[in-house]
Amino acid sequence: MSDIPAATPRARVRVPLRFHDGYAVDAELVTFHGLADGREHVAVVLGDPAPGAVPLVRLHSECLTGDVFGSARCDCGPQLREAVERIAGRGGVLLYLRQEGRGIGLYNKLDAYALQDEGLDTYAANTALGLPEDARDYTAAAQMLTALGIRELDLLSNNPDKADQLRDLGMTVRDRVPTGVFTTPHNVRYLRAKVLQTEHTLPLPALTERTETAGAPGTAEVVGAAGRTAG
Repeated sequence: MSDIPAATPRARVRVPLRFHDGYAVDAELVTFHGLADGREHVAVVLGDPAPGAVPLVRLHSECLTGDVFGSARCDCGPQLREAVERIAGRGGVLLYLRQEGRGIGLYNKLDAYALQDEGLDTYAANTALGLPEDARDYTAAAQMLTALGIRELDLLSNNPDKADQLRDLGMTVRDRVPTGVFTTPHNVRYLRAKVLQTEHTLPLPALTERTETAGAPGTAEVVGAAGRTAG
């Protein structure tokens, strides 16, 4: 691992997770001492991997509006729900990282939303506020994985920067596994910006088609890798 301080597990607790659609799974939540950024990140350990299997891991940045309130302006809540089930089915870890708004914080994120309402995309809005397009640093994530004994993983993500940062921090990312693509009428431009600005692996033609025509307000479609509605 690169030259960063080691973190150690602080506490482990079993928590039954229950989602609004009825899905339920038991998880082990792990907290840590010594994380580089001093934030209260949590590892959610799920499933029972086969002996010697490479775990499936997601780095999920906290999103109060999407994860808790079900905001349709992003895809964070559906991605979180999907990740828990996929990881539980295979065995691995979801790291819940306290990096609201790609690291700029909740209030700044809401200020950026107001600028998006005026026509800026999600990255330009951050820049207009004098903030980085993406301020996230995954050093703490690498510390957490190492403390859990994980040095090789498959990463559940559409974001190439997550894999690149983990590799730079000494982790072995064997594969980057795409998530579903959860569209609403309110988040298609946001998803397109992620493709065009930061090379997220999302089906751009399908997102283009849905820019004006995605389903009814408040609903979400899952678009497959080839742009087909998957469910």
